[in-house]
Amino acid sequence: MIFRPLLGAFGVGGPSVETVLASAHCRPGEVLSGEVRIQGGERDAFIDQVVLSLLTEVEVEHDDHEGVTGLEFHRGAITGGFAVGAGQFHVIPFQLPVPWELPITEVYGRHLDGMVMGVRTEVEVAGQLDKGDLDPISVGPLPSQQRVLDAFAELGFIFKSADLEHGQIAGLHQELPFYQEIEFHVPAQYSGHINEVELTFVADPHGLAVVLEADKRGDLFSPGGDVLGRFHVSHEQALYTAWEHEITTWLQAVIGHLSGGHAAYGHAGDHGHGGYVEGHGGHGGHGGGRSGPGWAGVAAGAAAGFVAGAVVNEMLDDDSEEDEGEDGQGDVYQGIAETAYQAAYQAAVENAIEEAVEEAYQDAYADAYEAAYEEATEYFEDED
Repeated sequence: MIFRPLLGAFGVGGPSVETVLASAHCRPGEVLSGEVRIQGGERDAFIDQVVLSLLTEVEVEHDDHEGVTGLEFHRGAITGGFAVGAGQFHVIPFQLPVPWELPITEVYGRHLDGMVMGVRTEVEVAGQLDKGDLDPISVGPLPSQQRVLDAFAELGFIFKSADLEHGQIAGLHQELPFYQEIEFHVPAQYSGHINEVELTFVADPHGLAVVLEADKRGDLFSPGGDVLGRFHVSHEQALYTAWEHEITTWLQAVIGHLSGGHAAYGHAGDHGHGGYVEGHGGHGGHGGGRSGPGWAGVAAGAAAGFVAGAVVNEMLDDDSEEDEGEDGQGDVYQGIAETAYQAAYQAAVENAIEEAVEEAYQDAYADAYEAAYEEATEYFEDED
């Protein structure tokens, strides 16, 4: 910004102020650096303090009406009182820590429509505050948050809008009086069940809460509604969590919950105004970027672990009683388990790139079960 005369406090001929940021870009939990420059006017002046504050716009509800209002949510004095002589130039360097819960305003270099964020400089003289204009800043995601956003992009979600809701999320500790909702259009395979999905991050120095909300599509037989999901991970865990798998599994659970079925993941219940399906995150798998082989590896690893255990458990249940006396049976089933695991992994690798995670699971399970069953059948026939 350019030098702004402090007319409210000094009138014509008083000092003027300019705030210069070293960078207008930051991430949650970082520090905004810069300096406030004060140019003395025609006469000496005494300034009580200089205060920097962070401002944004939030949606509020009042008497069943929604509106947008400006909100100051973080402020701090960067200097105490000092005199500025006539024509004197005074520089005040500053470092302003920004909250970990700071909302994101930019993703992939694109400004999120609906987001406003900036720094305002206030100069206090004789008990009067001269409030300056807003210096815009852009807030990019933390690496842990970027990993989740990459998964949304990889799965085919399309950004719709973003806003800040006044209030707090039940069950989460928050420092700020609002939370951000990043809204996405869902991929085509979910469009018959879900209108949109909203994503909220609540970060702190130790970790990240990822809150999802699915907006159910109503029909002639059932009303619309919301189902919530929540994941808690450390920032490091978030980088290596298989978010593509976690989100897909959660969506399948949401569809089952909305249809009156059993949740496929976590537990379902009531939470606020909608259902609640919770996950815990941190289930392994390497985080891919927006494209590339990372996603396939995630699906393959998860499918292999799931299928191997399921195949062996099912076959043990079916055959253990009638074949209990067979010699070497334990070794055979150990071999079956290894065969199932390898078959599941290979099938998932081949299928995950072109098909959805669920399809990769089904194909891997079928191939692994068939191969393992044939091997077991041949073994026991040879023994007979």
